[in-house]
Amino acid sequence: MTALAPAPTPGAAVVRRPGSARVLWLLVVVAVLVLLAAASVAVGSRDVGWSDIVGALGGSSDTIAEAAVTKRIPRTVLAVLVGAALGLAGAVMQGVTRNPLADPGVLGINMGASLFVVAGFAWFGLFTATSRIWTAIAGAAVAAVFVYAVGSLGRGGATPLKLALAGAATSAALTSFITAIALPRGDIAESVQSWQVGGVGGATFAGITPVLPFLAAGLVLSLLSARSLNSLALGDELAAGLGERVALVRGVAAFGSVLLCGAATAVAGPIWFVGLVVPHLCRLLVGVDHRWLLPFSALTGACLLTASDVVGRIIARPAELDVGILTALLGAPFFIAIVRRQKVREL
Repeated sequence: MTALAPAPTPGAAVVRRPGSARVLWLLVVVAVLVLLAAASVAVGSRDVGWSDIVGALGGSSDTIAEAAVTKRIPRTVLAVLVGAALGLAGAVMQGVTRNPLADPGVLGINMGASLFVVAGFAWFGLFTATSRIWTAIAGAAVAAVFVYAVGSLGRGGATPLKLALAGAATSAALTSFITAIALPRGDIAESVQSWQVGGVGGATFAGITPVLPFLAAGLVLSLLSARSLNSLALGDELAAGLGERVALVRGVAAFGSVLLCGAATAVAGPIWFVGLVVPHLCRLLVGVDHRWLLPFSALTGACLLTASDVVGRIIARPAELDVGILTALLGAPFFIAIVRRQKVREL
């Protein structure tokens, strides 16, 4: 792989943060996540009282209000898990590629997972949760390898601009393929179209359980790569001089992020820009040390997606807006701002 020269990042002015400040921010983010999870359980298209919430948390679903709260609990859990997975995956991708624009959606990885899932639905009858997860992970991996290979062609190797362009072109092409597969199939077209928006509505614990081992594996691989990603930030040659096996480190970290992206897409559909926005925000809070950045990105991603789900229920009452719509509305201008301010320099 071609080594990329170091360049300033949005968090370069705060490369190091005092440990006390990081711990304080950790407590703040955890507290915000707890409050957002509580709001997610309490807020919805139907107004509920405190007694209904307490009853639902105690396992009762005798009344309509208690049943409504009961349905929100797995939805909240799924929003936390998917948000954490996408936030962490985005931070890892940005570290592996040293690309400030890296995001599962921007690089076409989510759409690769989506294409494989839709093809599995239409052509192979893969409707079980486990088969959908494995299919999505395979699609995410193929898309990641393809985009990196295309972005590495020519002089300069895999520059941020070439990766972003390759990802955008790949996403557009894969979206067309998905439409071509789904449209002739009236039995799945409507459900595919709804799933493509990206959302956590209708979540159940039965649907969440199969994805947990994949998310756990992706989490472990990503966090174990943190120290090595710090070395890669110095450049491939310096990292190799420090004893890092550069290709192996990149492969392990990338596989961890692919597991997270594929599993998250399988259960919630393709959700854009969480993996782009969150790492940049976290660098401002805790600096660029991946040993802090990665767990903070997971927690902050969970906060962002949970907050988006709550806002989507409030602003569209009595209907709802899927989180994929809200994250796109938030992330698109953020993406443009990064391009303008950073001029797509590498990390």
